[in-house]
Amino acid sequence: MKNLIYILFGCILSVIMYSCQKDNHATDFRNFLDGHEIVYTGAAGPAVIQPGNLEVGLKWKASSDPSITKYVVYWNNRADSQIVNINTRTDSVRTVIKGLAEYTYSFTIYSYDAKGNKSIPTEVNNVKVYGPVYTSKLLNRGYDAANPYVLNEDGSLVLNFITPDTININTVIKYTNGAGAASTATLLPNVKTITLPSYKLASPIQYQSSYIPERGAIDTFTVADYDTFPRVYSFVQCDKSLFRENPLPNDVGTYEGQTSVSKLWDGTTEPQNYPNIFHSDGSQRLPHHITFDLGKVYDNLGRIEETGRYEGSNDRYHNPLDFQVWGIADITNAATTLSSSDPGWEAEAKSKGWVLLKECLRSDDGQAPMKFDLISNPPPVRYIRIRVMKVYSGDSNYSNMSELTFWNKQ
Repeated sequence: MKNLIYILFGCILSVIMYSCQKDNHATDFRNFLDGHEIVYTGAAGPAVIQPGNLEVGLKWKASSDPSITKYVVYWNNRADSQIVNINTRTDSVRTVIKGLAEYTYSFTIYSYDAKGNKSIPTEVNNVKVYGPVYTSKLLNRGYDAANPYVLNEDGSLVLNFITPDTININTVIKYTNGAGAASTATLLPNVKTITLPSYKLASPIQYQSSYIPERGAIDTFTVADYDTFPRVYSFVQCDKSLFRENPLPNDVGTYEGQTSVSKLWDGTTEPQNYPNIFHSDGSQRLPHHITFDLGKVYDNLGRIEETGRYEGSNDRYHNPLDFQVWGIADITNAATTLSSSDPGWEAEAKSKGWVLLKECLRSDDGQAPMKFDLISNPPPVRYIRIRVMKVYSGDSNYSNMSELTFWNKQ
């Protein structure tokens, strides 16, 4: 019994001592906080980043805590900050931080009440700010190099572009309309073509594209300089009244006087019957050639149309299916010494200054008028040599044509 009394007394003493010690700790804690408790305001919600040009927009869900009077956004290790005062209750809070460098930032958002109590932090990391370095890497939207434009008969012009980057906003096009007035048009990113209602031929067209760095960006970035669209040419028919026969050595002869080379520019527009055609005399095997004078130098000869012979029920006409168009500006010393059928003829022709403007291939019977575009950026041309390689009839000696028409690009 005596031992039991000692044990009970010891337990009571321990409880008393623990209680005193706990009270002392609580007093020390309150002393540390200067007699105040820690109060946290409601924290800002997750932030949405809105990148810009040397600035950034931050938007976050407002806290439901009614005591909040402001938010403070810190960055640069809290060396910089921006205060967003709250005067009315809203579902979201937004601020734009300006004067930033082109860099990747981290931001911390705190909410405060009127007593200075603040929330736990809301961190916003990897915030990219864009600027001149980003702009310097932008390129104007590309055009369709294979088919850059279509010039319509009504004077309108269709420009063809390729699919842009997904962050392209628009492309502004500057041009001169048919009345000579400066005009602009805007190409949207979801279309590949734009039609200019009227256009002054051969006048320059420039274009400049704008982009956003990310979806939701608050600023648009424009390529520093305009690019120039490929020159738009019109085709002006060469004056056939100036054309003249100009045979050179080794040119093929004509079948008779009525079927001379000059029949090729008599103005006919449809396949003709004999004798209203050019017809070779059969003295030279294919390939053979003829030479004539356009009457003036053309600086950008761009197109030829060839029309074959029509002979009713006779399907053995000698219309070219494969013929070459050669050109030169000055006929002096341009005559070739080799026969056109000689394997070395082409090399000799080039050495004399002749330029191959086009090899024209047809897959029909060679009758109907057919146009062929000549090489881009040709040299000046006045004299033409037509070298017939193959005819529809399969004949090895004869060739015939109804008409040749040429156009200069300007």
